[in-house]
Formats: sequence, C-alpha cells, structure tokens
Amino acid sequence: MSTDVTTPVPATGPPGPPPAGNRQSRKEHWSALRSRADSKISPYLYIAPFFLLFAIFGLYPLVYTAWVSLHDWELAGAEHPWSGLDNYRQLVTDEVFWNSLWNTFGIFVLSTVPQLTLALLIASLLNRRLRGRTFFRLSVILPMATSVAAVSIVFSQLFSRDFGLINWTLGGFGISPIEWQASKWSSWSAISLMVNWRWTGYNALIFLAAMQAIPRDLYEAAALDGAGPWKQFTRVTVPLLRPTILFTVIIATIGGFQLFTEPLLFNSGSSNYQGGSLRQSQTVSMYVWENAFVKFDFGYASAVAWVLFLIILLFASLNALAVRRLGGKD
Repeated sequence: MSTDVTTPVPATGPPGPPPAGNRQSRKEHWSALRSRADSKISPYLYIAPFFLLFAIFGLYPLVYTAWVSLHDWELAGAEHPWSGLDNYRQLVTDEVFWNSLWNTFGIFVLSTVPQLTLALLIASLLNRRLRGRTFFRLSVILPMATSVAAVSIVFSQLFSRDFGLINWTLGGFGISPIEWQASKWSSWSAISLMVNWRWTGYNALIFLAAMQAIPRDLYEAAALDGAGPWKQFTRVTVPLLRPTILFTVIIATIGGFQLFTEPLLFNSGSSNYQGGSLRQSQTVSMYVWENAFVKFDFGYASAVAWVLFLIILLFASLNALAVRRLGGKD
C-alpha cells in the first residue's frame, strides 16, 4: 500500500510583510517599497511644477480668453452681457482684421524662409574645421543679446528716407530714395530683415548642435562613394536633420505669427499701433492690442486672439506635414 504525498505549491503574488521579530527583514521590506514608490512617483513630481505653472499662466488664460470672446466685454462697462458668436461674425467681415492677417503672413514668409535657409548654411560652415570656430559660433548669437527695442530703433534709423544708411547706399547705385514705411512691400522687407538679423544665429546654433550629433563615419562613407561637399550636405546632413528642421519650422511659425514689437517700433508716431497711416504693416498681434488697450473692447480682442491661436495651430500643422512629406515620411 503506497501513499501519495503532494508537495504544496507556494502562493504567488507580492511578498507579505516579514515576521514581526525580524527587524532587518522589516527594514529591507520597507526600503524596497520606498524604492518602488520613488521610481513610479518621482518622475511625476519632477514634471509637476511645469504643468502647474502652465495650468495657471497658460491654460487658464487661454480658457478665460475664450469665455471673454463670447461676451460684449468692455473695460468701462459694469456688466458683460452674453453675445455668443457675434464677435466672431464681426471678425469675418472685418477688413482691418484681414489686412492685418495678410501683413502677418507676408512678413512671416519674407522672414522665416530666408532665415531658416541661411541658418542651415551658416551651421554647415561652422561645423567645418575652421580657425577661431568658437569666436564665430559666439558671434552668431550676439544679436540675441541686444534688446529688441534697441534693434527696432536702430533699424528704423537705417531705413530712414532722408538720412538712412540704406537709402544712402542705394543712392550710390543711382536708385532713388525709398520711403520704407510708406508701402506694404517696403515695410515688410525692412521688418523681415530686422527679424532675420536677430534670429538667424539662434537657429544656426540649433542646427549646429544637431549636426555635431551626426556620426562622421557617414560623411567618410559618402566621400568614398564620390560624394562632394554639396551632395554630402543634401544627401546626409539635411535628411538626418529632419526632426530639427521640423522643430525650428514650428517655432518660427509661432514666433512669426505673434510678431509685435518689431513692427510696432518700426513705425514712429502716435498711431504706431496701426502699422502706419494705411495700416501697411499692422500685424494681428498689433490689432489685438489696439482693440484691447485703445478701444477697450476686450470681447472682440479676445475673439481675434483666439482666431490667431487657431491659425498658428493650422500653419504649424501644415508646415510639419510638409516637412515630413518632403523628407519621405507619411
């Protein structure tokens, strides 16, 4: 007669607390729990200050602006009656708004495209073996250390009609003086040159940092295959810089559509917030400021601001899609 002895299977699951008498095991148990909690909770605690500040100074003003845009909100009024979408309906037929949007888009194109193209070429040159590379790399960011107000005032003097250096130089080639503030294209060109001078070096350093992360073996392999410097730039550098190019395009889009200080200070006079007597260089941000702090119509200004926000999202998405398509990604 035989007897089967069944070996008990240990229960699975997290270990329970150690016996009360084993002090060392108890310390190890609580230490393991703290370590596990630290690895799971601490990342959220590290990023919590950013999201807290964003919720207070970013998300709340954004939502509150949307709420104000649905009201007839005047600063002097004690009550703010509900108006629904009336501000947005008014905006659709507002010729001044469409003029400011066209000015913003024109300055954006004239500044962003040359700016990023030139920044990419400058970064490629700074990535080579040059004497005094540190000096040149520091030099390209010097415009960022200059106050934007000082830059605007200096450029407004350079583009002065009667005593500006630009017209004096053009006069040497037999070109009549240009009144840069008088028409759209001339004021757009002057403001775009100001923006390019200030931000090209910043984007060049971003491209340079990304280029230095590209392995040198790829360039050596391309050189062995007979690729010259230009082909190495177009076939190796640019494709590998696609994420960085996408980042700079989105940042430039946001900054370009929010342009305010440069055109405001470029136009002197009491109506500088209008971008000139014919509103030839008034941007959407300047139009928001005019409605909010000159006309004190916060409801309509909030509606314009929200439409600007949606336009920035649209153009940033389109630019990101275009960069991905050109890079061969769906």
